[in-house]
Amino acid sequence: MNLHCDLHSHSTVSDGTLTPVEMVLRAYEKGVEVFALTDHDATEGLKEAAQTADKVGLQFVPGIEISVTWSHQTIHIVGLGINPDDEALNQGLKVLREFRGRRGEEIALKLEKKGLENPLVGAKKFANGEILSRTHFARYLVEQGRAKDIRQVFKRFLVKGKPGYVAGKWASLEDALSWIQGAGGIAVIAHPARYKISATRLRQLITEFKELGGLGFEAISGSHSPDEEIRMAQLANQFDLFISKGSDFHSPENIYRELGAMQDVPAGSIPLWHSDAWKEKIGLQKSSDLS
Repeated sequence: MNLHCDLHSHSTVSDGTLTPVEMVLRAYEKGVEVFALTDHDATEGLKEAAQTADKVGLQFVPGIEISVTWSHQTIHIVGLGINPDDEALNQGLKVLREFRGRRGEEIALKLEKKGLENPLVGAKKFANGEILSRTHFARYLVEQGRAKDIRQVFKRFLVKGKPGYVAGKWASLEDALSWIQGAGGIAVIAHPARYKISATRLRQLITEFKELGGLGFEAISGSHSPDEEIRMAQLANQFDLFISKGSDFHSPENIYRELGAMQDVPAGSIPLWHSDAWKEKIGLQKSSDLS
């Protein structure tokens, strides 16, 4: 059975523009049956989202998206079905948030040299939680007329080789999976086609991920093209990974895809929610468990 699910999304706790409650209500309105909130390096919105999901009758999956440095490359690992009160997970996330603060200061200094006025203050205006991300700087640059949209800001200012780029110093792959698994969750490689790495290196990443106990591969993603989704699903099959899907929704104004607006998992592939791990860790989980 192909559930109408969305297992990757962001709220105001990290770099989205809707609150956790608004995210749950939007997912429900869009007909999503199983919904995960996976804010960057933060779990603060999960209990509030769970309470709302319980009220409207939506199955809620508490999640996280952890920033990882692997082979000098930033990648993202989604954790699904986590316990947001897990001590080791929260200690690890605290370190990542502290780095985000320092990185924000460095980005601001670089942008000031390019003539942007008060970029740190401007970015923080768009940050509603503890997380300060590049997206917050991007929104400020759009507001200042430096680009037409967030995607253009990243291309002009915030990626490697551009004026506001600061390299990430994130969690190791081993630590990220240890935190997720220790918190009772399932680890998933997020939007794999987005990483600018060779096919050989992507296979190396998958191999290490599997060796560490990773199970999921987000082949169906709001930031993948239809062709990329087919190719990523085939790759998941080769490595016996279960396929996850998520819109990576951040904002009604800047949508890769709407919540839940994704194709079904291709025939011949095994959805993550068909795995024994899902059935054991998530299938019987109730939103009220987080209340």
